[in-house]
Amino acid sequence: MTTTIPKTSYGHPPPILLTLTIIPISLSLILNPLLPLILPRSTSISTTTSKSISTFLPLSLYEESRFPALQANVGFALLAFVGGVWIVPRVSEAFIEKGLKGRDLLKPGGRSNGPWIPECLGLPCASWYLGLMMLFIPFPFSHLFKSKSLLGDVGRPESFPHNELTLYLSSLLSLLTATLLGFIDDLFDIRWRHKLPIPIVAAVPTLLVYYSVGGATSVVLPKAVGGWLGGIGLGRFMDGNVVDLGPIYYLYLILLPTFTTNSINILAGINGVEVLQALIISLSVLLNDLLFLPIWPESLLVWMKISNPQQGRILDWAIGEVVDRHLMSFYFMAPLSGVCLGFLWHNWYPAKAFPGDTFCYFTGMAFSAVAIQGHFSKTLILFFIPQIFNFILSCPQLFGLVDCPRHRLPSYDDRSGLLNPSRVIFELPPPRKTVIVLEILSFLKLVKLERLPPINESSKGYIKSSTNLTIINFLLVHFGPMREDKLCILVGIVQVSGSIIAFAIRYGVGSWFYGGDRR
Repeated sequence: MTTTIPKTSYGHPPPILLTLTIIPISLSLILNPLLPLILPRSTSISTTTSKSISTFLPLSLYEESRFPALQANVGFALLAFVGGVWIVPRVSEAFIEKGLKGRDLLKPGGRSNGPWIPECLGLPCASWYLGLMMLFIPFPFSHLFKSKSLLGDVGRPESFPHNELTLYLSSLLSLLTATLLGFIDDLFDIRWRHKLPIPIVAAVPTLLVYYSVGGATSVVLPKAVGGWLGGIGLGRFMDGNVVDLGPIYYLYLILLPTFTTNSINILAGINGVEVLQALIISLSVLLNDLLFLPIWPESLLVWMKISNPQQGRILDWAIGEVVDRHLMSFYFMAPLSGVCLGFLWHNWYPAKAFPGDTFCYFTGMAFSAVAIQGHFSKTLILFFIPQIFNFILSCPQLFGLVDCPRHRLPSYDDRSGLLNPSRVIFELPPPRKTVIVLEILSFLKLVKLERLPPINESSKGYIKSSTNLTIINFLLVHFGPMREDKLCILVGIVQVSGSIIAFAIRYGVGSWFYGGDRR
């Protein structure tokens, strides 16, 4: 008699009812902008006929939208969520068989005999996202595809916007390159000093196209800085508070994808934290894009006391090319939010799938691409306030001033099931430069030091250990031990708070700081 070994199931069970509800909604949103191409609007159709058709088609196919691809993009975002939820369980076993697996180190027995969890699942999610974005290519230009009706030609097509298509395709190429390089990193576990140039390679298509379409290299200086530069005789290099940085600005744009990709990768170690921060940042960029789009109901704008509510926009100065930039950003960010939310279903505590470096490279490059093409790189940096804090705090370990263990994730207490801040142990008294850095961080309440008993009253005793220099350990130092899921929620609260501060700086303090010029 043979015994059948039960097949291991991977991932959390997908929400069947929810996905069955979402799929028809997403398909209707996607197909709606295409139906006028199949059933072209005819000038001979009477108003009565049009109204009768609209009775059966609530979204009124015969009313031309100013942004016909916007609702289709929402449909693609819903499909991105569904794909993220359903793809992970289907491909996890293949990843396990190929050796792309790891143990959850923050679970009972995780370091020795815990269950294997598939790694590098950011690859199928990125592939699904890129596939959807390729299918979406015709939609932003669907209003140009004029066809002939039964009664004659509808009209001559407008000139094709080649610049917008080039920007779109170059962003996709950068995302494809980042995904490939991230997967190589997952396979070969590249050292940190070799990782830094990788995002620069992926950003080359985006930067080259940015240059070819006449990308701006000027920045607005704060009033005080502009006045000071003018006072010392440098006013001839400025136009008011605006200064053209030239090649220096491109150096900043080169460093931007390096930061956005690696900063998400550094802030890691607990279930769900990489995906959650990418989701919150993408939603923050989405909200920022919506402020620029003239799609808001007039009644809502009247209630918000917005000037010129009939124009349908919240910001008076959001016109022309600015709207096009943020519309393109919306097209990329909405499906990205969907795929992040779908993958978070499986990566949330207790995680059944790990994202790997592929996910961090892919999402980080997506943020950089839309910010560069949309000319809002300074605003994007504001949404990375927690990552900036985490990077600055990590610098002593990243640059060798303090010993940096391979894993700086918190330590797990088997008895309580809680996480505690992990420590770096000094077997010998640390060098003076290390002591100075740690003493400064301790004074600022950023780390917690452990010292040996002092030899005499005049000495403090040498530093025996220090908590690892990450924002996750920093939170555990100040809020005490906690469960992994609660710690991830706390990091999410910090990320949301950072976005709120970013909006306050961008649209509140910024207008005062920069003298009303908000470029």
